[in-house]
Amino acid sequence: MAAVMANAFLKQTGAGRLCKAFGIRLVTNPQIVQLARNAGFDCLFIDLEHSTLSIDDSSRLCIAGLNNGITPFVRVPHQCGNGFVQRVQDGGAMGIIFPHIHDKGDAQAAVSITKYPPQGKRSMTGQLPLFSLQQTPIPVVVEKTNSVGSTVILMIETVESIKNIDEIAGTEGVDLLLIGANDLSIELGVPGQFDSQVFRGALETVSSACKRHNKVMGLAGIYDNSVFQQWAVDVLGVRFILGQQDSGILARHAKGCLETLQALDPK
Repeated sequence: MAAVMANAFLKQTGAGRLCKAFGIRLVTNPQIVQLARNAGFDCLFIDLEHSTLSIDDSSRLCIAGLNNGITPFVRVPHQCGNGFVQRVQDGGAMGIIFPHIHDKGDAQAAVSITKYPPQGKRSMTGQLPLFSLQQTPIPVVVEKTNSVGSTVILMIETVESIKNIDEIAGTEGVDLLLIGANDLSIELGVPGQFDSQVFRGALETVSSACKRHNKVMGLAGIYDNSVFQQWAVDVLGVRFILGQQDSGILARHAKGCLETLQALDPK
């Protein structure tokens, strides 16, 4: 009987350390997972909300993550339906990232979709990637998946979610409240103004709720800004950060490479 892969998010945050995620929204070749692992990232953030990746693409990337010891999480499209989430989980995801959470009802629905009974209503099937496709007793699948293989990540990115943050954070079964920085700043009327008091004040509200309810706070959408990220870690207590996505890394380093070559061009 196969053992479930360790959940790096639970391990890192349980020790009070920062869990570092690598985003994938462009590259479908599973070798991108090896590169993320070689770089030292803890988790994958496979994006099905803002990409053309398919469920099949997601499954290949998740299985590569399982085989390479890097925990695969998948962001699903908003209001994609229980069946879609089920297929993503059956494809190997160890956690689901739900965008545009507004209130406690949304939070409870996310937990219900993600967990097996009695915690939720996820449907059972056999020979899952999480258990290396090996036949595994149902009680073991339920216990191990619910405890370490089905992390519930809720994105906080609307004014309504800030207003309802205490009841969202208090929802049993939720593991991580993840700030969607771009959408949240737009909703707050300060698009991209991450240093504004309005935006920082909203994040402080989320931080307080996470601390009251013993939930992890995360940050996504603010890249290459170590000053802001350090403030988030030291002051807000953020313990999960989406470091960057594959598209951003390629764009940044392609530009840097070209600038180096242009400097060599004979004048």
